[in-house]
Amino acid sequence: MELRKNFTKIKTRISELWEYNIFRYTIIIHGLYFIISVILTLSVFRERNDFLVYYEVGKVFTTDITNLYSADYLWPFRYFPISAIFFVPFYLLGFELGLILFNLLNFILNLLISILLYKIIILIKGEGHEKEEKRVILYICLFLLSLPNLFNYILGQINLYITFLVLLSLFLFLKFESIKWEFVASVILGLSIIIKPVTIFMIPFLLIINFNRNTKKIVFSPLRSINRLVGVLIPLLLNLFIFVPYPQLFDGFLTINFTGSEPIIQNHSFSLSKLIVNFCIFYKITYNPLLILMILLLFFGILGFASYMLRRKSENSIIFGYIFGILIMLLVYFDSWPHHLLILTPMLIILIFLSPRNSDIVKKYIKPSFIFLSFCDLAFMGIWFLLKDFFPYNFVTTIFLILTFYGVSKKLLKENK
Repeated sequence: MELRKNFTKIKTRISELWEYNIFRYTIIIHGLYFIISVILTLSVFRERNDFLVYYEVGKVFTTDITNLYSADYLWPFRYFPISAIFFVPFYLLGFELGLILFNLLNFILNLLISILLYKIIILIKGEGHEKEEKRVILYICLFLLSLPNLFNYILGQINLYITFLVLLSLFLFLKFESIKWEFVASVILGLSIIIKPVTIFMIPFLLIINFNRNTKKIVFSPLRSINRLVGVLIPLLLNLFIFVPYPQLFDGFLTINFTGSEPIIQNHSFSLSKLIVNFCIFYKITYNPLLILMILLLFFGILGFASYMLRRKSENSIIFGYIFGILIMLLVYFDSWPHHLLILTPMLIILIFLSPRNSDIVKKYIKPSFIFLSFCDLAFMGIWFLLKDFFPYNFVTTIFLILTFYGVSKKLLKENK
């Protein structure tokens, strides 16, 4: 009886949404994204996709774990070693069936992400926004229609798994204030990091710390902050079960991410560090890639955390922390790709609805960045390949990321007076 009741509710809800033209178009186009991507990946891009790396990682983990970071993959495997367990079932299914299941899960995750986005927006919607849900549905549909979603499907990438965990973690932080739920939310964020460490710079923003401008004192909650940090670190510490018996994997993880040959090659990454590396390679300038990364990390890390500490309002501040965490990673780390934007753009949608309807900062910085990152970034990646022999800089996306960083900082410091 309960199952039938829930089915009726879902059917009624779909009928309500079907009244929106944008929803109908989105269902059709996104379905085509999924079908076209599977066909292309199994034919045209069969030897040039990221799922192939995950598939090989699952094989190496089960047959020769000591070579997890040194095996001859199509592209380097950069994630924590325990994440390789996740890819083993797809390897056991075989490449074709494994890819189809992997992307089918991606498709389902997009549906769950849409539901989470809707729930978060309804929870935090700022002043002046329309009571009806039409505009909320529009932005969620724009996310589903975004070109990074198609790119993610074609490559067989894992970003939607991360987006789902990040949004679930954020929803729990916003919905519940108890220490128990903050711990659970932190653990979920930690799981996203061990699957793909692109969210690792969100960790410092879990600290509950704020500089009160009126009293000129720092307000800090040590118990809740420690609770959050313990929660996020527990999944990361699971890697010790692999690093301890196989210490060479720890060296391999550090080498492949920071000191190996990959950071010194020229590619179309839009991170600021890669733009500098490409500049040095093009003009044959001697450089230290690790030093470049550390300088940029300190610069953007200090700016972001200072803005976070000096914020005028603490309500829903975790949203800004999450946005800063992913922005810092995209700007600082060597390899930042269009499919990574699927982690950032849902956060920008949330920020749009968190802000007042007439926010100048949203109009000038956040909305233009959301539209560009969702629909224009891939075009400039293509331009890079056309111009790389004499102008190897994929810099336009970098500009929009910096504008977003500036807009978020400005909103924290000024608009929330």
